[in-house]
Amino acid sequence: MKSALRAWRIGRVVLHYRLDDLLDDTPAQRWLRLGKPFVPRAPAQVAALPRGARLRLALQELGPIFVKFGQILSTRRDLIPPDIAEELTLLQDRVAPFDGERARARVEQELARDIRDAFETFDTTPLASASIAQVHAATLPGGREVVVKVLRPDIGSQIAGDIALLESIAAIVERAHPNADKIRPREIVAEIENTLAAELDLQREAGNASLLRRNWAGSPDLYVPEVIWSHTAQGAMTMERVRGIPSDDIAALDAAGIDRKALAAKGVRVFYQQVFRDNFFHADAHAGNIWVDPERKTDPRFIALDFGIMGQLSRDDQYWLAENFMAIFNRDYRRIAELHVQAGWMPAHIRIDELEAAARAVCEPYFTRPLSEISLAEVLAKLFRTAQRYELTLQPQLILLQKTLLNIEGVGRQLDPQIDIWAVAKPVLERILVERYSPQRAAQEFRKRLPEIMTHAPDMPRLVHAWLSQQVEGRHELSMRSRDLTELTQTMKGLQRRVVAAILGVGLLIVAAVLYALEAGGPRLLDVPASAWIAGIGGLWALLAAWPRR
Repeated sequence: MKSALRAWRIGRVVLHYRLDDLLDDTPAQRWLRLGKPFVPRAPAQVAALPRGARLRLALQELGPIFVKFGQILSTRRDLIPPDIAEELTLLQDRVAPFDGERARARVEQELARDIRDAFETFDTTPLASASIAQVHAATLPGGREVVVKVLRPDIGSQIAGDIALLESIAAIVERAHPNADKIRPREIVAEIENTLAAELDLQREAGNASLLRRNWAGSPDLYVPEVIWSHTAQGAMTMERVRGIPSDDIAALDAAGIDRKALAAKGVRVFYQQVFRDNFFHADAHAGNIWVDPERKTDPRFIALDFGIMGQLSRDDQYWLAENFMAIFNRDYRRIAELHVQAGWMPAHIRIDELEAAARAVCEPYFTRPLSEISLAEVLAKLFRTAQRYELTLQPQLILLQKTLLNIEGVGRQLDPQIDIWAVAKPVLERILVERYSPQRAAQEFRKRLPEIMTHAPDMPRLVHAWLSQQVEGRHELSMRSRDLTELTQTMKGLQRRVVAAILGVGLLIVAAVLYALEAGGPRLLDVPASAWIAGIGGLWALLAAWPRR
């Protein structure tokens, strides 16, 4: 019953903000149309807004979990139109705080000790509040200032309920929407579920912060607060308290005498070092999470906050992406096309010359501008969107990186509108590539793997002899896996399920008609036997499940 009421509320909000036009020509739109008489019409100023703005307002009205859903969805620019993605980036994860005494009790529960033993002081008035957790100021015994991040009460069960509902909606969209194969709603919901699950484990976030701090220990470019592990658990995390200026507060930065040009260049360098040197980057790098140290004026540095969403690439993707960047820097479109195929992002049957021409059409207009006006993130995003016409397949982490790069470039241009991002990024990337793929680095990797190699070395003669014997005796078996066969099998299984559902649906509707005609006994609703209602609703639901995707 609770889920049904929640579903009705979602449908009501969808109709109120006229979002049913996103489901044009689908069965879902026809079902929503039935509820229109019961939903107040949106004000004229709301109805006149673009679809992305209406979607943003709807998610804000639905509550904090749906705000988080929108924020995560904004990172998947490969799956949603650019206009919607841009609007969703404006979602603010600010909600009313929960009671400070409940936060105190939750911290005591997580740390398994009295709050007075753990902290010298604990301020029950929160410093900040978001959909997943809120932050409180405290001091450790001895007077060291810290902040305590604590999860909201019952947030786990709330997220589980909303995720279950989103999965049901995704299943309907997958069956009903004509572009479901491009939207991939189930994949989106699965990614949201994984991201939220990670954010519900503050010990995991603390581990992220600890690794990032270790990577940037002693750096004049980036400072990461220390995690207080003795006061950290799954539902509560304690960190060193830091003070800084949000990176988008230009007036405050100027008042503090911060060298914004130097800071902007450092931001770009920090990003490329995180991605290509450390392979561990802050993937939620907006101004609220990136502060500036007010004490360092001529040699400024950033302060990183909120480590719930971090990104990593596979070693292969890291290499291919770096080579793509260098090819873009050098305007080598043939190389861009070859790299997309070699990386496995695109099937081997794609014609290189066609892909080269498409890459040239995307990139060349940018090179007519001054270098200071060129956004590498925009070039990369357009390349990915263009390549989708050629069966591009990308891991979500690559899309997350592209969104992070867009954020970093935005911060850089706010700090210094004249920054030449390409001039800053290219030498950093060149140096990192030289270091990473140098003979010295290869020798280091070999020494690291030498124990593993020596462990398996005694088995090699036996394995080689066994393989050669198979070849001579004709006993060698070739095992093949075909993606096409797998997809065909899945398609057939899906078809079987839809056929069974259709037969069941028709059967239940016949049963409902018979029960109505025979005036079956038992409770009645609107002068129709309840049993007929149950059979009819069950039949309609089964037919909806059997509805083919287009």
